[in-house]
Amino acid sequence: MKKLLLLITILSFSTSIASTGVSNKSFSLYDAGNKKVEIGSSETDAEIYLNGKLIGKGSTVITVPKDDCVTVIAKKIGYLTERIEFCNKKGMTAPPKTYYIEMKRDDAYDASIQTDIANVDIEMICNTMDKEQAWKLMNQIVLSYIDVIEMTDKETGYLRTAWSLKTFMQNTIRTRIIIKETSTEPLVFKIKLVSESSGLPLTSVKSDELYKEWDRVLRSYSDVIGEFQARLK
Repeated sequence: MKKLLLLITILSFSTSIASTGVSNKSFSLYDAGNKKVEIGSSETDAEIYLNGKLIGKGSTVITVPKDDCVTVIAKKIGYLTERIEFCNKKGMTAPPKTYYIEMKRDDAYDASIQTDIANVDIEMICNTMDKEQAWKLMNQIVLSYIDVIEMTDKETGYLRTAWSLKTFMQNTIRTRIIIKETSTEPLVFKIKLVSESSGLPLTSVKSDELYKEWDRVLRSYSDVIGEFQARLK
């Protein structure tokens, strides 16, 4: 008897769907209560992620399951990452039918340049000056960019500046200069411009575990290697 009643219920439900013009392919009990949101971005090639999975570029449609929340992230190089959470839970604001993401320029990206001289040793050969002259000149150049020297040893030819820190809306950049004497005859130094980013704002300069090498250099330091190359001969 129970099986017969269940069969009648299913047939009645199917008949109801057919009479309303809704096909079985476009409707299921699982979809009941879910919300769809049309996502659009100001940048047509911005990558859009749903809960960490890439689902489209520029625009897409997402589904917010009933009694659940999802996170949408929009990314593009040169722009700030946008994160939005949509929740489809009782007592919370229902997801909108459409949502437009206005991408903003990345201030750290605009304040820097991409370069192949960051985080590598650049060799400087001094053919026209002795160590005394070269050491004095290098200190002058260094202090014109970073005014705090953390460690210096003229005898071994080693110099390291303190970190110079600059924070942005979604990033923190730290920069330093390291000089090492590698040969006396001929007189050769290796100079490294260290550039690192945390990917987070207001990161402490001492939080080494949060920083990674950055293949960009802040514009304020972009000429430092060129100046060493031009003046150390």
